[in-house]
Amino acid sequence: MASSLFLGDKRAAALDHGVELLRDAWTSFDTARASQPDVNDSYFHQPLPESGTDPRAVLDAAADVLDQSLAHSRPRFFAFIPSSGLEMGVLADALAAAHDTNLASHSLAANEVEQQTLRWVGELVGFPMDGGAFTSGGMVSNLTALATAREHALPGSRLTGIRNDVAIYCSAEAHSSIERAVEIIGVGRNALRLVPIDDDRRMRADSLNELIAADIAAGIVPIAVVATAGTTLTGTVDPIDAIADVCAEHSVWLHVDGAYGLPAAAAPTTRALFAGLDRADSVAVDAHKWLFVPKACGVLMVRDHAALTAAFAHEAAYLVDRDLVNPVDWTLEYSRPFRALKLWVALRTHGAEAFRAAVEDNVRLARVLAAGVAAAPDLELLRQPDLSVVPFRRVPARGDIDEHNRQLVEAIQLDARVYLAPAEIDGHTWLRPCIGNFRTADADIAALLEVVAELGAALDHTAE
Repeated sequence: MASSLFLGDKRAAALDHGVELLRDAWTSFDTARASQPDVNDSYFHQPLPESGTDPRAVLDAAADVLDQSLAHSRPRFFAFIPSSGLEMGVLADALAAAHDTNLASHSLAANEVEQQTLRWVGELVGFPMDGGAFTSGGMVSNLTALATAREHALPGSRLTGIRNDVAIYCSAEAHSSIERAVEIIGVGRNALRLVPIDDDRRMRADSLNELIAADIAAGIVPIAVVATAGTTLTGTVDPIDAIADVCAEHSVWLHVDGAYGLPAAAAPTTRALFAGLDRADSVAVDAHKWLFVPKACGVLMVRDHAALTAAFAHEAAYLVDRDLVNPVDWTLEYSRPFRALKLWVALRTHGAEAFRAAVEDNVRLARVLAAGVAAAPDLELLRQPDLSVVPFRRVPARGDIDEHNRQLVEAIQLDARVYLAPAEIDGHTWLRPCIGNFRTADADIAALLEVVAELGAALDHTAE
């Protein structure tokens, strides 16, 4: 008797219907929609189903739930660091999920594709990659890099634990994943040194040098410096070359967290911001951000593959084939899906130049937005964007500016013609749009400014 988990004679109809729903979703992303539909909570109060339902009806329910959820793929989603759900990446993900290849152990052709794609990413951004792995995203990539740096600075610490006073350095506006990683690898948050930033919100290399020198004089071992190539808060790129000089002087591991911004190293007008990237020991980038493929597709690259092996290689009785190299020996994850396939397929389909052009156009749109903000008498621009994050705020006719912008963000989210999130910068509330979707166009930037003007004026009127 065949298992009831087979779709059997329903399989073809389910597949056809799934493709139809996928086509409808892609079509809906081509243009912005007027509002966000309400959530139908009737789905969420049903008991555990004991018997099955027609798969087409279940797929319809899934599509309904997704339609009622926030979708980063929509061209007017400007909150957080958006992504795009690139179509060829979606199809590659479906194929990879169907085959369910596990990249923890050696998986033949899949391993070759992963390594080839790592080399392609290194070539695209200008990093001399000798090894690496695909991860679930920036958190795991940064954690892996810092665990590798720990073993490099303190050989044997993976066995004995940390027996030294140690320190890790990053800017005051580095991503919170660095703080988490420092906690997880046993260094402790108190060992994290937050390096001051300059007026352009970049890490001060002179301050970094002073902190490291003082720590060494006090008997503290510097484990790593984390430079941020595109901060989440403002899109700022730290001065990598100057930071690399400091790291070289003190023989400290340099990790570049480029989870968001690193693809801009491939774009003509922003490439110079990443000078010195080729001097880093490790680099992280999320392909599911500014390389547009679906989540999750983090990329960690290292200059010396042996450093990864030193940090993670181990003996396992269930991985005994000595003629094969198992990727789990240089990653944290065991059950690791074939994440590289979506980026491999996307690069082969579109070519590197298409990705460079898409990133460049997002940067152009950020400058268009910044110019629109600067031209509006009631809007204030935080700074000219390095990349594609453009924090600004509205100055109300009366009342507290922070409270006005908190209310404005809430009004924008309820209105739902565009989607924004706020950010707290220097103790004040700002609107923080980020442009990271190849579908976003000039009309979408104009719509953002129009919605801010309309809803901001309505709040002024209410305050009278």
